[in-house]
Amino acid sequence: MKSAVHQILPPPLRRSLAKFGADIALARRKRGLTVEMMRERLAVSKATYRRAEKGDPTVAFGVYAMALQVLGFGALWGEMIDVSRDEQGLLLDADRIPQRVRPKKEAPL
Repeated sequence: MKSAVHQILPPPLRRSLAKFGADIALARRKRGLTVEMMRERLAVSKATYRRAEKGDPTVAFGVYAMALQVLGFGALWGEMIDVSRDEQGLLLDADRIPQRVRPKKEAPL
C-alpha cells in the first residue's frame, strides 16, 4: 500500500523526484558502484536504496543526502537554498523596509 504522500504529491514534483532518483542511479553506475556498495555506504536496506533510485518521496531525506555525499555531490546541500540568491526572499525583504525612519521618543524621566 502506498503512502498518502504519493496521492498528494503534485505531478511536476513527482517527475522531479523520479529524475533525481534516476540521476543518482546514473551517477552510481558511472562511478562503477553496485547497488550493494551504495546500500552498505548509506547503511540502508537494498529495498530502501532501490526506492531512492526511483525517487520515492517516502525515502528519508538523509538517505538522499548521504547518497549525494557518497557520489561526491555533498557540497551541493550548502548551496541548494542560498539566501543570497533567493530572489523571492530578497523581494520580500525589500518590501519590509520602512519608507521613513523616525527616532523613537524617549520616555520622560
